[in-house]
Amino acid sequence: MNPDAQKLWPAPRWALAVLLAVLGMLGPFSIDTYLPAFSGIGSSLGATPVQMQQTLSAYLFGFAFMSLFHGAISDSLGRRPVVLWGLAAFTLASAGCAISQNIGQLVMFRAMQGLSTGAGIVVARAVVRDMFAPTQAQRVMSQITIYFGVAPAVAPIIGGWLFVHLGWHSIFWFLTAVGVTLWMANYRLLPETLHVTHRQPFKVRNLMQGYWQLGMDPRFWLLALASGIPFNGMFLYVLSAPAFLGVHLGLDPTQFFWFFLLSIGGIMAGAWVSGRMAGRLAPKRQIKYGFTIMLLISLINLGANLLFEAHVSWALIPVAVFSFGWALMVPVVTLLVLDLHPARRGMASSLQSFIGSTANGLVAGVIAPLVMHSTVAMAASSLAMMCVGLCAWFYLHWRWPDIGRSVTHMALTTNPSKI
Repeated sequence: MNPDAQKLWPAPRWALAVLLAVLGMLGPFSIDTYLPAFSGIGSSLGATPVQMQQTLSAYLFGFAFMSLFHGAISDSLGRRPVVLWGLAAFTLASAGCAISQNIGQLVMFRAMQGLSTGAGIVVARAVVRDMFAPTQAQRVMSQITIYFGVAPAVAPIIGGWLFVHLGWHSIFWFLTAVGVTLWMANYRLLPETLHVTHRQPFKVRNLMQGYWQLGMDPRFWLLALASGIPFNGMFLYVLSAPAFLGVHLGLDPTQFFWFFLLSIGGIMAGAWVSGRMAGRLAPKRQIKYGFTIMLLISLINLGANLLFEAHVSWALIPVAVFSFGWALMVPVVTLLVLDLHPARRGMASSLQSFIGSTANGLVAGVIAPLVMHSTVAMAASSLAMMCVGLCAWFYLHWRWPDIGRSVTHMALTTNPSKI
């Protein structure tokens, strides 16, 4: 934690949470805004559904790759420069998407968007622990998730309206304007939160040592899997929204917002409860409750899809409940990841994002195209991905039972080989 944290941000805590949430929402906003125009873009550019799906996977793989470096660079050069350069690159990439004349150009600029947007969420996580102690950090992380949830709920509404009235190019011009606005806001408001005494030398050898330290820590991998893979149980439906909502449930593009409203509402409610539990409930119990909710609703969802034909009257509810369970536990797991190696919080955030984003890219490019034809297949895949995270948490809980036992155990930095 930065010893000068109180001086850096004298305004209320919620105001910083809003700034970081708006910064972090850029990634999902870049996905959800253009989903209602998916089929329209494909028709305009003469692209097949598989080619259009690659605009998602290119973005996600670009996000995953650069996530390896955003946090590590911020550990050396500071949080603020990484954020500002990332926003500038995103703005240029969004303009490139707007003027794309064929599917190849769109895929390329979407990849550039992905390479730049990771700076927001990766650095925002590190800033939270720069500025707040563990219990406060959990509350702020939960607040960020709540505010963060507003954007994906609004994004498809905006995207659908822009597509219907102004054409698909206007969606990416809108994202360009968002990039400019965020750059100006962060240039004026975001302080440098990494204390000069906490900076790591910007040398290749030092970076490699950091990656090795984290990469060889099994606790890090298990925690990253526990948070990143279950997310895809919900994200699969987001990626498959054109087929799930438009084909299986028969919704128009302007009606997609109901799905996003419910799922993001679940995230916001789960994050709110998580914040209320901070300091009152042992972190590992909170994680247990989150996984229990996700497991039960995944089983119910699979059973319902096996027995009945998917209908809009009930098919959206399981995704919303699943989102609630995920948001209940993910702020705690994220803080456990960041506190494993306090001197490498930016790098830890980078690697956590890399693991999650790589999984997102595989789901977008491989799993979603294979299962989006069937609601049963989607429900089964969602359950399977949740089980991967659950198994990772079970093993971590068995092997290192002290992790997450109480707030004082949020940071467990002893060598795992000696535990």
